[in-house]
Amino acid sequence: MTERTDPVEVADLPEVVTRYLRAHDAKDVATAVATFAPEATVTDDGRTYHGAAAIRGWLEQSSTQFTYTATLIGAERHGPDRYTAVQHLEGDFPGGQVDLRYRFVLDEQSRISELVIAP
Repeated sequence: MTERTDPVEVADLPEVVTRYLRAHDAKDVATAVATFAPEATVTDDGRTYHGAAAIRGWLEQSSTQFTYTATLIGAERHGPDRYTAVQHLEGDFPGGQVDLRYRFVLDEQSRISELVIAP
């Protein structure tokens, strides 16, 4: 069975997803970490971070590595607890611009249990 994907309005993304994206863009590590479940995982740039301490370290490192602007350009729903947000980034990183897909899985308490970031 294939996964069903439905486009959704950006405004209809779950609040925890938009709160995470806003906090990440603002480099507000404490607020971003608070959106994750205690045993959550994040996969970014080929590396996986497990648990709050590792995710905090990843957020702190990623918030200082490059300067960029992010624009939320699309969203999809893949089920009751799975969403993808697409952001267009422009900045001083290699290539200067990229569209990234942030794939979220939410737990029963509407916290992020898994996040995979990829082009």
